[in-house]
Amino acid sequence: MTTRIRRWIETDTGHRVPNHMSKCRHIHGHRYRWEAELEGDVVSTRGVSEEGMLMDFSDVSAILTKYIHDVVDHSFIVYEGDNDAIEALSSMGDSHRTVIVPFIPTAENLARWAFEQIDKHITSSYGNNLRLHSFHVRETPKSWATWIR
Repeated sequence: MTTRIRRWIETDTGHRVPNHMSKCRHIHGHRYRWEAELEGDVVSTRGVSEEGMLMDFSDVSAILTKYIHDVVDHSFIVYEGDNDAIEALSSMGDSHRTVIVPFIPTAENLARWAFEQIDKHITSSYGNNLRLHSFHVRETPKSWATWIR
């Protein structure tokens, strides 16, 4: 049996889907929710801080903040092949936060990217088979994408 927990952060981030046939091809932004779902066994080591948990929620938050929030909050995520957007963003100078990625920044691709950023940082010292099970990205209140191991 395993237990699962989830923890999320939110960012204000811009993107565009350059080859999309509708309005998503335009520069726009979202209030993204980045949600990690961990699974494993509850820590049973007596007397440790994490007894009865998979991982302390504040530790999960710290990882999400460092490797997702602090990278993409108030920035624009752009596909490396989107030359028009890169040129426009470059004209704003070095003070603009641009994150260039090797994929079209859809919710589906961002869920996989976020999983890969976080996965190596989910560790435990208690042998409780802790691992990142999946990563969920909410682009709008009605639109989610999930990447599962």
